[in-house]
Amino acid sequence: MAHSSLGPGLDGILVAAKPAGPTSHDVVALVRRLAATKRVGHGGTLDPFASGVLPIFLGRATRVVEYHLADRKAYHATVCFGASSSTEDLEGELTPAAEGSAPTRETVEAALPGLTGTISQRPPAYSAIKISGKRAYAMARAGETVLLPTREVTIHELDLVSWDESDPDRPIAVLDIVCSAGTYIRALGRDLGEMVGSAAYLCALTRTASGPFTLDGAVTLDDLRTAAAGSPAGLTPLLKPLDTGLEAFPIVTLTDDETAAVARGQYVRPRAGLSGTSERYRLRDAAGQLVAIAIADGERLAPDKVFVAPSHAAAPVA
Repeated sequence: MAHSSLGPGLDGILVAAKPAGPTSHDVVALVRRLAATKRVGHGGTLDPFASGVLPIFLGRATRVVEYHLADRKAYHATVCFGASSSTEDLEGELTPAAEGSAPTRETVEAALPGLTGTISQRPPAYSAIKISGKRAYAMARAGETVLLPTREVTIHELDLVSWDESDPDRPIAVLDIVCSAGTYIRALGRDLGEMVGSAAYLCALTRTASGPFTLDGAVTLDDLRTAAAGSPAGLTPLLKPLDTGLEAFPIVTLTDDETAAVARGQYVRPRAGLSGTSERYRLRDAAGQLVAIAIADGERLAPDKVFVAPSHAAAPVA
């Protein structure tokens, strides 16, 4: 039995290499225009001064963004010692640290284990966190005192990869970081400065990975413009499948009748059975096309996100 495919339009995940300068919203707006679609979202904001991996979800892929919100992130961060910043990055007003407080490489390396593992982190005042309905950064810009509550984050890896003390009063450290979602690298730089008895701010940041999406596989904005110059369809070869990075959800291959039932939002009890004890499963048809992501209910599967149109060619499956 044939059933409806994904249909016209662009559906998939585009891994963009955001340059320093534009906001994440600017990149989304560009992709929305190039793809000629309104259904575009991104997976994790990057500050304007930061560069690197920005996953963009198009069409039906916008429905899987929620599964990537907890993805680990990896960063290449440059931390400048010898001054603090009002925004904790290079865009803020700098206040020089006390003379003679510049740390050595050995001091910084010795401090890193204290910032590794599960730690309490105070988000920057200049952040998008809401306080009584107001963005923290808006309150800070208005001159209000903003002190956000600490939150637990996990720093899985924190390594010093280079050290520049050509200016001994203002040394610079380059760190490679792997962390949980919700970690503020600006705050990590700030806290590192405090731990070594100095001050520090983030002077450059590149996100090298967001979950399964890496900088090596990212596409520059110029390449996106070139690909879409003739038609939005030119972006198609750059799109990754909707379920990229969802390997934790086992695959169940459906029969044609089961596929038709899932497309109508009905429970199914797959003849192929379920492997493992996962909460969610990826359902594919006989041709390998993603039909839905479903929630396990005993031996039955309840469609949660359906990616194909209903077909009336087959009878319901109980």
